[in-house]
Amino acid sequence: MRRRITLAAASVVAAALVLGAVVFWFVLRASLLEGVRASAEQDAAALASQVEAAGTASLGDLGELDDDRIVLVVGADGAIVAASEDAPRTAADLRDGAAVRVDDETYVIAREDADAADGSEIAAVVGRSTEPVDETLGTVASLLAVSVPLLVTLVALTTWIVVGRALAPVERMRRQVDAVTATTLADRLDEPATGDEIARLAHTLNGMLGRLESAQTTQRRFISDASHELKSPLATLRQYAELARAHPERVDERELGEVVLEEGARLERLVQGMLVLARADEGALRLDRVDVDLDDLLLVEAARIRGAGAIAVDTSGVRATRVRGDAALLAQLTRNLVDNAARHARAGIALAVAPADGGAVVTVDDDGDGIPAADRDRVFDRFVRLDDARARATGGSGLGLSIVREVARAHGGEVRIEDAPSGGARLRVELPAAASAR
Repeated sequence: MRRRITLAAASVVAAALVLGAVVFWFVLRASLLEGVRASAEQDAAALASQVEAAGTASLGDLGELDDDRIVLVVGADGAIVAASEDAPRTAADLRDGAAVRVDDETYVIAREDADAADGSEIAAVVGRSTEPVDETLGTVASLLAVSVPLLVTLVALTTWIVVGRALAPVERMRRQVDAVTATTLADRLDEPATGDEIARLAHTLNGMLGRLESAQTTQRRFISDASHELKSPLATLRQYAELARAHPERVDERELGEVVLEEGARLERLVQGMLVLARADEGALRLDRVDVDLDDLLLVEAARIRGAGAIAVDTSGVRATRVRGDAALLAQLTRNLVDNAARHARAGIALAVAPADGGAVVTVDDDGDGIPAADRDRVFDRFVRLDDARARATGGSGLGLSIVREVARAHGGEVRIEDAPSGGARLRVELPAAASAR
């Protein structure tokens, strides 16, 4: 970049200087030649006035002039009446404004017609040499030939130094970023105090490093927690399998089958939950949008909980409500909400859904101990349990509410926790409206 900027600046300046030098040279040449022509015309007018006043005899012997001029007096018939020593011997080409070569020297001709004192018609012809003009133009061309490359070199050198200093912080940041590894994400770049674009770039890169560090920490914690969660059901299965192999008479086949099914279902729920969250993290949580009746989903979950016979389920708040969304993900959202409430309820839960503000609001209440206000954001983090031992005993993976939040956000909605009228916790999910297909 430094070389490209320097080359571009030098090229632009060089082109401008060369063009300016050429234009200046031609303008100067035209101006100097115009000055020579004006001097010749003044001399011709003065010579014509003298001849008109005193005749050609007043000219005397013109001889050799010492001021780079040629002077001629030409009669009406074209004959030369008087001439300086360096003047040409014929006046055929001495037209007004012409440039003629005499003895390897160029003269600009001025011609003025006049009537001599004796009544004859004559023409006063004066030629001014262009040699001073040529010398001046040669000197100017030499100066330009030297000064233009020097100026281009100076601009290139200045640009190289200025760009180098301007890019020095960028190069320093590049080296610092190049040194960042997975184990040094906590390091930060030096932020210049200039407040310019480079300082903002450093601030942005530090923000990126902070986000990467946070994502890495979350990923490591997720992997660690997931490994711990997977180890528990696998250990249970291994324990029963070893016991059945060593002491088959002590293990009932029915009991073994129930343990395998229960722990297998727990593993399946855990793996499926991690897959949903992984797709959400990657932005790959695709929605197959169809018309979904949220009231039907809640009633199905209510029937499932009632079938277990452990707690009462109140569905009096369920109203016919339809949204446009992914049926499988919304079913998982409602199941996780109901399972979470059922695990923490003492005697019963209450399910409700209704249209609201052009969308849909789903609420699930329990009559448990509730969730402290300080922990209401934390419970949506992955593998977080406020009552770790109780949640493990009832089969919770710590991913249920995380999945609820990701599914709600994927549909453009949000979830929050409030106090339930029964004294426990209320989970409130707000989903936006969508046009029905019917």
